[in-house]
Amino acid sequence: MTRKIRKAVIPAAGLGTRCLPATKSQPKEMLPLINKPAIQYIVEEAIESGIEHILIITGRNKRSIEDHFDHNIELENVLKNRGKWSHYKEVLDIAEMADIHFIRQKEQLGLGHAISCAKVFVGEEPFAVLLGDDIIHHSSKPALKQMIDQYEKYGQSVVGVQEVATENVSKYGIISGQKITNHVFELNDLVEKPDPEDTPSNMAIVGRYIIHPEVFDILEDTKPGRGGEIQLTDALKNLCRAQGLQACQLEGKRFDIGDVWGYIQATLSLAIEDEDLERKLQYFCRENFMNEKMFSNNR
Repeated sequence: MTRKIRKAVIPAAGLGTRCLPATKSQPKEMLPLINKPAIQYIVEEAIESGIEHILIITGRNKRSIEDHFDHNIELENVLKNRGKWSHYKEVLDIAEMADIHFIRQKEQLGLGHAISCAKVFVGEEPFAVLLGDDIIHHSSKPALKQMIDQYEKYGQSVVGVQEVATENVSKYGIISGQKITNHVFELNDLVEKPDPEDTPSNMAIVGRYIIHPEVFDILEDTKPGRGGEIQLTDALKNLCRAQGLQACQLEGKRFDIGDVWGYIQATLSLAIEDEDLERKLQYFCRENFMNEKMFSNNR
């Protein structure tokens, strides 16, 4: 009988260099998508998927993440005194939305090292990992819930994957294996950021994992790999050999918000889903971007 996935780890210690200078003094995870910081979407996905306990791994200059999920007594009192009850409930709900813990990754030694910081929190349970750069939006079933359903059926560790263009495989960990149902792959290998001509597939790992706790022992013996960092992909390769590993082809629209263009796409897509914002956005575009002079070839 498989154990319930109750715990999730969210690594959030990265420097956000792809979004400089906006992230020079502000965590990339706190950049707003509409009216919520990006990391709140990740936490909400975990909660909607049935997660009960969350560990956010932070670093220096990331204190605002912890503050966001804590009570702000002064703000709450001001909102109550002014009768702004909807805003009051909203900020109160953020502080009480989940059992959230924090720990610092004191050195930037890679994703594998960040995950190893969660060993005490996780204990002997299988756990989920959600990377903050990847927003995956699905209207009816969160990406992590899709993976939890697969885990409960097969009992194996799972990586979330989506298809990417062959020319982009060098940006991702890529799977190698056999498709056994519409969305399930049985894996025999993982390749970290392969060259396009050497890639085993174009199915890329997109920031969602369910992992058995044996990975921590493997991480302790994992040497620095590509980029001089301890790669989670290298540890998962060994986990795959030891006990098997599957992939779940995720449904939903994915945005890489660690990239400026991905961040813009995510913002616009979320705005379009709000009826009032969609109307205003359509009007704004008609008024400002339908004039062909806006698209001068001199730009």
